[in-house]
Amino acid sequence: MTQSRRAFIATATAGLVTLAAPAIAATGAVQRNVSALQKIDWRDHFDALGVGVIVADTSARAVHYWGGDGETYRLYPSSVPVSPELTKLGYTEVIRKIEGPTWTPTPSMRERDPSLPRVVPAGPENPLGTHALYLSWQYYRIHGTHDTRKIGRPSSDGCIGLYNEHIARLYGLVEVGTQVRLI
Repeated sequence: MTQSRRAFIATATAGLVTLAAPAIAATGAVQRNVSALQKIDWRDHFDALGVGVIVADTSARAVHYWGGDGETYRLYPSSVPVSPELTKLGYTEVIRKIEGPTWTPTPSMRERDPSLPRVVPAGPENPLGTHALYLSWQYYRIHGTHDTRKIGRPSSDGCIGLYNEHIARLYGLVEVGTQVRLI
């Protein structure tokens, strides 16, 4: 009986290790990915910090922020546009900051879905979440979202989305004039 119990425990343990292996491998991949993300340097994208810089990495689905003091650095997971056609890459800057933004669907959104409301006021139904950083590109924002399922995946019509608590923190750090690059 002891031998069969040991055999059973050995077999069960081997089975659990086999089942856990993909999760362990995925964790390692996530850790390697995070390490790779942290190697991004603002100097690879900008000549000077100015009041601060943001790099929104659409393939890694991450937003990097460096403050103008050269000491402040933050990394946030993000949502990204749903398709390459909606993804604008390149340089822009923060031209306005709004706490409690209203959302107005773009003309192309209303063309695709005429049932969209003309305006959504600030609140839990607002797709821009609690805070928005308006970029110099028309209709593009870095903003919060009440729908936390969107973070980490393609889910927007062109904007970069953050958890509401993350955009609130970033909003407090970012100044108008912050340089932004979407890669």
